[in-house]
Amino acid sequence: MDTIALAATLLFTHGQTTERTIVAAERLGGALGEPVRVLPYWGELTVEIDGTQVSRIVPVKPLGVDMGKVLAITTVVDEVCSGTLRAEAARTALASAGRFPPASTLRFALFAAVGALSLGVIFGASEVTSLLLMALSAAIGALVRRWLSGVSGNPLIQPLSAAAIAGAVAAVASRLHLSDGIALVAFCPCMVLVPGPHLLNGAIDLARTRIALGIARLVYAGLIVLMICAGQLIGLIVGGAPLPAAGPAAPVPLIADVIAAGGAVAAFGTFFSMPWRQLPFPIAAGMLAHAARWALISFAGANVATGAFVACVLVSVIVTPVVDRWHLPFAAVAFSAVVSMMPGFFLFHAARAVVELVSIGPSAPATLLTTIAANGATAFLVIMAMTFGLILPRMLFERFLPAPT
Repeated sequence: MDTIALAATLLFTHGQTTERTIVAAERLGGALGEPVRVLPYWGELTVEIDGTQVSRIVPVKPLGVDMGKVLAITTVVDEVCSGTLRAEAARTALASAGRFPPASTLRFALFAAVGALSLGVIFGASEVTSLLLMALSAAIGALVRRWLSGVSGNPLIQPLSAAAIAGAVAAVASRLHLSDGIALVAFCPCMVLVPGPHLLNGAIDLARTRIALGIARLVYAGLIVLMICAGQLIGLIVGGAPLPAAGPAAPVPLIADVIAAGGAVAAFGTFFSMPWRQLPFPIAAGMLAHAARWALISFAGANVATGAFVACVLVSVIVTPVVDRWHLPFAAVAFSAVVSMMPGFFLFHAARAVVELVSIGPSAPATLLTTIAANGATAFLVIMAMTFGLILPRMLFERFLPAPT
């Protein structure tokens, strides 16, 4: 029971989908001669021997995403099930896999800079100074996040602090007139903090009628987004700058868009501690999806929601069979491939309009309300399109082509 509960807890904690966590734990239980049922909830996970009242309740919250640990843990489960690892050694092996180190601090900071710079290119930034400021801000934020992870167990402090740094850097750049793209300088480093895997895992849980767990995951993702917004505003206020006006995104050539998408995917793969040897796969999937989205919008006249939906369906179809064979978390790999399609720019427009509406008060023009409604609705539609585009093929694969066990 201890061994099975440990395996389920580690997978659940580090971002594996709920369904694959249950399957892995039940496989391990069968190999150890204890058929079990796994009942996951937010805050605890129950493992009980099937047909009995014997159970083990473990306190656990699915707060993290670490593909390296998930891969190492699943490898131990496979070895026990295949008989290449003795049952007596399984618990020690699982504990060692749970201590698998994340991406190094240097790699983490470097790819945070690459991710912010890549997103800047995708959203139309072309000024070298602006791109360098984004990269610097994201790298400093990454270093602070790593430091905070060692001194505090609260996961909300990290995005709050990193977003505040992004806002402060943008405020200083605005006061010193260092860049004409202050909105993107403030916005792009915050985009690398978006909790996409938690959003996808929550949506998948809701689709599987695990209502309480799905809602809890989505609320947690929403809290992180709230911390990002609050941190950015705090940084701008402390730096003495107003929320900068964000103009329309400039059109980006196909080659630049696709290459930058690859950089963004590599950054998020690093954030989720994806092994180097497997990183090229989501990069290729993300670049292909971006090319498809660019073609739909540029040549077929599709709107952003339709383009995101088609691109996400393509990514899900490509990624699903591979992540099941490699035993990687679907949400982390899939989100890494499509992160640059998140409608952060529309949310930025809406947030700025809300702040302006509050500051002006009753005399605010009606156009502010239409701006908030239009940008908020567009962001919501894009997020819904991306979510359905990613999870529908995943659910169909699991229904008609079960993953190898």
